[in-house]
Amino acid sequence: MLQSVVDNLTPEPPAGPAKPGGYTPRVFAFERPAKKGRGSAATSDAPGGTPSDAPAGRSENPFVRPITGMIPKLKPLTGAIARVVNPHAARNPQGPATPPPTAVPPAAAGSPTGPVPPGGAVPPGGRVPPAGPVPPGGGVPLAGATPAGGAGDAPQVSPDRPGGGTPPPSVPVGNVGMPVGPAPAGGPAAPDWSAQFPPSPPGGSQASGSQGGGAPNRAPRIVLGVGLGLVALFGLFAIIAGVQAGSVPNGVRVAGVDIGGQSRQEAVDTLDAALAPRAEEPIALVAGEAQSTLKPDKAGLAYDSEATVDRLTGFSLNPARMWENLFGAGDAELVLAVDEAKLGSAVDSLQESMTVQPSDGAVVFKDGVPQATDAEKGSRVDTAGAQAVITSSWLRSEPPFTLPTQEVAPDITQSEVETAMGLARKVVSAPVTVEVGGQEMELTPTDLANLASFTPDDGSLPLSFDRAGLVDTIVERTADLLTIPEDAHFVFQNGTPTVVGGGPGTTLDPKEVGTAVDEAARGDDRVASVGLHEQDPEDTKEALQQLGVKEIVSEFSTPLTADTVRTQNLVRGAEMVTGDLVKPGETFSLIDALSPITLANGYVASGIVSNGRHVEGVGGGLSQMATTSYNAGYFAGFDDVEHRQHSYWFPRYPAGREATIYVGALDMKFKNDTPYGAVLQSFVSNGRLTVRIWSTKYYDVQTSDSGHQNVVEKSTVKSTDSACEPYPGGENGFTISNFRKVLRNGEVVKDETYTWTYKPDNPVECGKGGKGD
Repeated sequence: MLQSVVDNLTPEPPAGPAKPGGYTPRVFAFERPAKKGRGSAATSDAPGGTPSDAPAGRSENPFVRPITGMIPKLKPLTGAIARVVNPHAARNPQGPATPPPTAVPPAAAGSPTGPVPPGGAVPPGGRVPPAGPVPPGGGVPLAGATPAGGAGDAPQVSPDRPGGGTPPPSVPVGNVGMPVGPAPAGGPAAPDWSAQFPPSPPGGSQASGSQGGGAPNRAPRIVLGVGLGLVALFGLFAIIAGVQAGSVPNGVRVAGVDIGGQSRQEAVDTLDAALAPRAEEPIALVAGEAQSTLKPDKAGLAYDSEATVDRLTGFSLNPARMWENLFGAGDAELVLAVDEAKLGSAVDSLQESMTVQPSDGAVVFKDGVPQATDAEKGSRVDTAGAQAVITSSWLRSEPPFTLPTQEVAPDITQSEVETAMGLARKVVSAPVTVEVGGQEMELTPTDLANLASFTPDDGSLPLSFDRAGLVDTIVERTADLLTIPEDAHFVFQNGTPTVVGGGPGTTLDPKEVGTAVDEAARGDDRVASVGLHEQDPEDTKEALQQLGVKEIVSEFSTPLTADTVRTQNLVRGAEMVTGDLVKPGETFSLIDALSPITLANGYVASGIVSNGRHVEGVGGGLSQMATTSYNAGYFAGFDDVEHRQHSYWFPRYPAGREATIYVGALDMKFKNDTPYGAVLQSFVSNGRLTVRIWSTKYYDVQTSDSGHQNVVEKSTVKSTDSACEPYPGGENGFTISNFRKVLRNGEVVKDETYTWTYKPDNPVECGKGGKGD
């Protein structure tokens, strides 16, 4: 197709008299010699001449060869050139129907081949001079026309034209195939093609390359020259782009690093040398008032120097790139390799660590005056925005980077604070008078400030009063306003437990008092009226009588010593224990029952064992109360909660089945696991300490022991300590186990073993310097 374009650009020689023989008319540089017809030689006739064979080959113009060699490279431009040269073809891309190869134009139909036109034989090169008349029936092919059967333009000669006639109608270039020479003698008449060819415009043929009057048309040369100029410019452009492909444009800076004019590898090395150390440094971050750092590797941040340089080098026909290569460029973007999952996780952690918590507003009373704490908003990191800031700023800007934040409102806003402050000022603006039980008392502004508070609740600061405090203040400032209800309790009359007491009392309803005072403190009528209410005791007489305390279910006693001071403590302890009620499911504590163990409560100092030594202490001897009470609970079948045996065995107690106490360290406890109440009774009589448990019989108990085992003989200990006191010694050491079976309706419900090892109670002799010396 490109060759056809060149052929179509060849101008038609003007019609006129034939030149003398041997002369070849000059054609412009791109005219090609006439091709040899397919299957037969092309002929040309002139008056007075004889047929002559056209040359087998076509003559080569030395200028055409290098140009035509470039034509295949002009493929993108050929279509445009053809449309400029032949606008009719552009308007009718399909063109008129191509006549059959054997057809001839109407002017030559049915005419026999004529003689060679005047002017002599065909000049060397096979070109036929276009000038001169055409014999009747003879058609002369233009120079460069395609032989019969080919495609091309074949203008006809007309006798009306001076020297040979006017040109035929113009034919669209490259669309109509025309035969060379006349139709064969005797052949069929050629069809009339005139209807398919538009009339020639005045002044000459569009395709002939000539102007009116036979002058050559220069427009095709200009168009082709412009096209070739564009091709040359494009080639130069491509050559420059290829030369510049291997280097970075001048003046380029990436993340502050100058790599302009460097080769690809040099630029990569320069970036790595400058950015690698910076890429390992923690990133300083600021979000509101919070500060933190981020490790790039932990956040999945890395840079890609090769990808960065590749964007700046390589072959490109982009005019902007060419401009940058010629005249320099500015800052270029650094390519990052970001692990989005790691970065997201790191930013989520930043949101937790860099969150600035809001400060709730508050209102308090200080020295009777309301004071406010203003609410302050907090902030938290905007995770999406933070990721964008980090990836756009890292290695490009100097840290710290400021991360975007989102506002966090406090639960108690400033508006709530201002509302509460207004109410607080009202509360303490004047006293409140309380009317109750025929009496009046006054709550001063200071009283109200001390008893009022604004406690945060679901985003608000409601006013509230200490109700119990109000009741106590009212009771303190009135005379005998309330009567205390008396709880029913057990006393022993004639040796048996009896329920006494249980009368109601009067009280104030704390809720009612609080509401009345709150309403009065908010308003202008500063009076609060409240009433008295009857109050039942916690334990009523009827309730205690239903507990089934009716018989002795367990009893145990231990002998007294000759120490009368010690016995005095046991008498006081028995008084404290007697009448104690242990309701079903409750646990009895001997320390609680005896407390306070002080001189003021009737106890005295006597011998105790402390840290393995025999010393004096207030309440000495109460361990005998512990042993006796423990055995009473043991034989009642109650659950053993806590007990601890002595370090040394005293023969007045059952071996291994005894207990001691020490305030703050050791206690004796058992739990009443029966459905009945249990009341303790204790007394000192006939040289023994007795403890009884009154209830309803529920368990049967069986017990036994292993006897003394692994006996360790005592030995005398000699001491020269200045605090040493002689001690005559006690019993040998040994191990013993006690076994208890608790039965309910003949079935064993508890089967327990208690094992204990006693130390030998060695005598002590004091050497020189001791108290016994």
